[in-house]
Amino acid sequence: MKRYQVVGIGNAIVDVISNCDDGFLSRLGIEKGIMQLIERDRAELLYGAMENRWQAAGGSVANTLAGLGNLGLRTAFIGRVRDDALGRFYAEGMARDGTAFPNPPVAEEELPTSRSMIFVSPDGERSMNTYLGISAELGPGDVDEGVAGDAEILFLEGYLYDKPAGKAAFTAAARACRAAGGMAGITLSDPFCVDRHREDFRQLVRELDFVIGNEHEWESLYETDLSAALERAAAESGLVVCTRSGHDVVLVRGEEEAVVPVERVTPVDATGAGDQFAAGFLYGLAGNQSLEIAGRMGVVAAGEVISHYGARPETELKALFAEAGLPV
Repeated sequence: MKRYQVVGIGNAIVDVISNCDDGFLSRLGIEKGIMQLIERDRAELLYGAMENRWQAAGGSVANTLAGLGNLGLRTAFIGRVRDDALGRFYAEGMARDGTAFPNPPVAEEELPTSRSMIFVSPDGERSMNTYLGISAELGPGDVDEGVAGDAEILFLEGYLYDKPAGKAAFTAAARACRAAGGMAGITLSDPFCVDRHREDFRQLVRELDFVIGNEHEWESLYETDLSAALERAAAESGLVVCTRSGHDVVLVRGEEEAVVPVERVTPVDATGAGDQFAAGFLYGLAGNQSLEIAGRMGVVAAGEVISHYGARPETELKALFAEAGLPV
């Protein structure tokens, strides 16, 4: 038995969350409903403008691991934080959620710990303004191949593909995991990220065991409509997952295909919906469930996280799975 059922690698970001209205977004020049990368000065300005803010350890793949920890899986996260107040908060938060954090905070580093200012409007849309800081500097030297190689499943975050060092870290981790008999997959993360690294992501689709993306990311990847994009992806990848906000989830593996319905609701806070879908899906994958069951688990987990503020589950997901008639 491997030490970890799922190991993730991605940006280690402290989420700083605040409520606001559309007028506030307009006054501050914040584009609604998307993730924007910002510089340090802009991060400090937005942080100072937030009212009644609260914070939590975040980052896309790290949020997924928190969901998997809620489900009782053995997990670890490979990420990079500075030895500052936010970095120590982050490391302690991961440990408290039951996820091993093998990379100690870095003491001698100019860049601060990464943070994302998330403004939640009354309709539940979240507008994310992310200063990447030290997490974007993660490289192969931060990858403990003993950790990656001791994982049943390795889950990679597409956001880290913006720098060569991140790509090299992914390569090292995926090689160690798969050489030891594990599975490696990636979340495409963002259509703008796909736009910047389209050829690299197309190569990953062909090389990795599974790929998760939403409809916009798949369309961007192949520069075509969703149906044609998924047909091509299914021909090239071991397992393809496509989420569509408020619509069915499509999962394809060879000749096996599942379409899982999604009940449309108005979210309290849409932050983390994709991250927790991934948690439920990976829980099913780790348990050798069918595509339909794994997809339904993802939908239930996503439904839980959009029912409250924050990107991590607050309810025991296994109990929700049982209520939905899913195996636990």
